[in-house]
Amino acid sequence: MSDVFDISALERKVEALLFAAAVPLSLADLEQRLPDGSEVAVALAALAARYAGRGVNLVSVAGRWRFQTAPDLSYLMTQEREEPRQISKAAQETLAIIAYHQPVTRAEIEAVRGVQTRGGALDVLLELGLVKMRGRRRTPGRPVTFGTTDAFLEHYALANLADLPGASEMKASGLLAMDLPPGFAPPQPMDGLAEDEDPLDVDDAPEFAQDFVGSGEP
Repeated sequence: MSDVFDISALERKVEALLFAAAVPLSLADLEQRLPDGSEVAVALAALAARYAGRGVNLVSVAGRWRFQTAPDLSYLMTQEREEPRQISKAAQETLAIIAYHQPVTRAEIEAVRGVQTRGGALDVLLELGLVKMRGRRRTPGRPVTFGTTDAFLEHYALANLADLPGASEMKASGLLAMDLPPGFAPPQPMDGLAEDEDPLDVDDAPEFAQDFVGSGEP
């Protein structure tokens, strides 16, 4: 049996799994469902090339693969509807700062924005699942640190944080500090804690909500 035929057969299997899946699948998810030694990464690359330029594309988002409508055709699926929850400008600015500075504390967010960040913006981002509490900084006061989630990557169709807009664009918008160190680049997703972070305690989440999440925002 030729290699071309083997890869083609594997492509069909991967295609079928991705089509039937209710959620995006990771490389590990696919490998668990296929024979040992299957070159799943090769099949995914071949499928992505095969679907490029078509009405449906195969894309990787937050480390998982899925079929989705081609971006230039998204208008066909758009309909006007009432949006029950809007992200305020303050929340958008806060989200951008967290994305580029993570792990970041509330005080550091305020320093970048130049205004006091009350709980409202963080509350909305946490409720929407775009931001999470990561740990506690090993500094006086043990402040909570924040970072983005996989839901953030999925919402903005980013394969990883390296696909964020360039630092120069964000600095021009005032969403990044102007005194960034030389060689600054968007951070890479982190599975664990940073060197200067400790894990959250069991009671940290409710304590934070009570102490810092307020009703207003700038």
